[in-house]
Amino acid sequence: MKKVLFVATVVKAHIMVFHIPYLKWFKENGYETYVCARNDFGNKEDCVIPYCDHYYDLPFERSPFKFNNIKAYKELKNIIEFNEFEIIHCHTPMGGVLTRLSAQKARKKETKIFYTAHGFHFFKGAPVKNWLFYYPVEFFLARYTDVLITINKEDYARAKKYLKAGRVEYIPGVGINTENFRKITVDKLAKRRELGIPEDAFVVLSVGEINKNKNHETIIRALAKLDDPDVHYVICGKGHLENSLKQLASSVGLMDRLHLLGFRGDIGEICKMSDVFCFPSFREGLGLAALEAMATGLPLVTSNVHGIVDYSVDGKTGYNFKPTDVTGFVNAIAKLKDNDDLRSTIGKNNVEFVNSFDFRISKTKMQEIYLKSLPE
Repeated sequence: MKKVLFVATVVKAHIMVFHIPYLKWFKENGYETYVCARNDFGNKEDCVIPYCDHYYDLPFERSPFKFNNIKAYKELKNIIEFNEFEIIHCHTPMGGVLTRLSAQKARKKETKIFYTAHGFHFFKGAPVKNWLFYYPVEFFLARYTDVLITINKEDYARAKKYLKAGRVEYIPGVGINTENFRKITVDKLAKRRELGIPEDAFVVLSVGEINKNKNHETIIRALAKLDDPDVHYVICGKGHLENSLKQLASSVGLMDRLHLLGFRGDIGEICKMSDVFCFPSFREGLGLAALEAMATGLPLVTSNVHGIVDYSVDGKTGYNFKPTDVTGFVNAIAKLKDNDDLRSTIGKNNVEFVNSFDFRISKTKMQEIYLKSLPE
C-alpha cells in the first residue's frame, strides 16, 4: 500500500488543528497514513488522531538547542528508512529541519519531501539574529525539499528568488471556515454581562498567546494614552508574560479595564460582542485569529508586518502600523470608536474580503499541489 508521513513538533496544537483534512484525503485515495509528533495532550490517552493508521510519539522540542531533538532525529530517521513513503510532509521549524535531514536517503529512492513554512522567522524588519540563524538553515535545507509551500506572499516571493527547492508553491494559509464565523449569533449584552464587561463599553479584542511576539503591551500603552474610561481591553489567551502584562496595566491605570480571559472555546461569540480587533504582533506567518475576527465583521487595527499585511490593508480592512507605534494604534482606535458608520462599513467589507482565505480554497490548492507530485 502507498504510504504518506506527516511530521510536526506537536499533535494537539498542530496536527489536530491543521492536518486532519489532508490525512482524510490521503486515506480516501488509498494511502496508509503515518504521523510523527510529540503527544502534547494533558491527558496522553486523549491523543487519538483521526484518519491516522500509525502514530509515533517523538520527543520533538521547539527549541533547536534541546537534547531531545537528537533523540527525535534518530527515531525519525529509523522510521523513514524502515518504511517506503511516497510522500513525507513536514511542518513547524524543528519538524521541518529534522525531517529533511532524516529523509536524504529516502529522496534518493524517489520519496517526495514537502515542507510547509508556516511563516519564516526571517522577513523584512526581522531581528538580525533571525537572519543570521534561520535564513542559512532554510537556504541549506531547500536543496533537500522537493516542494516548499509558503502561506504568505512575502515568504513566497523570497523563497522563489533565493531558496533553491525543487518547487515553491503558495497557499492562502491553512484556511478558516468563514461561514461558521459569519453565521454566529450572540446576545451582545448578555455576553458582556457573562464576561464582566460593562454593557455600554467600547470593547477592543486581541486573541493570542501572552508572549513577547504577540505584543499586547502596545495596545495597553495605547489605551492608557487614549485615557477613555469607556474603552475596555479583552485578551483571549494565556502565556508566561501574563503577570508582566497585569503589572503594566496596573502601572498605567488600566487594570480595571483589562480582561484576561485565558483560552476560550467561544472566540466567535466574543468577536461578535466586541467592536474592534487589535493584532499588534511582531511576526505572524499569517494569523488565523485576525482572519476569524474579519469573518465575524470586525474592523482591524494591526501591525504592518510579515503575513499580516496579506489581509490588513490600510484604510480598507482597518489600519496598520509599526508594532511599536503606540500613537498610530491610539489614533486608529479613537477614529473607529467615534465613527459607527466607519466601523460598520469596514466590518462588512472584511466579511467579503476574508473569503479568499477560506479553508475550502486552501484545501483545493493543497490537493492540486499534491497531485502535481504523485505518480499518475
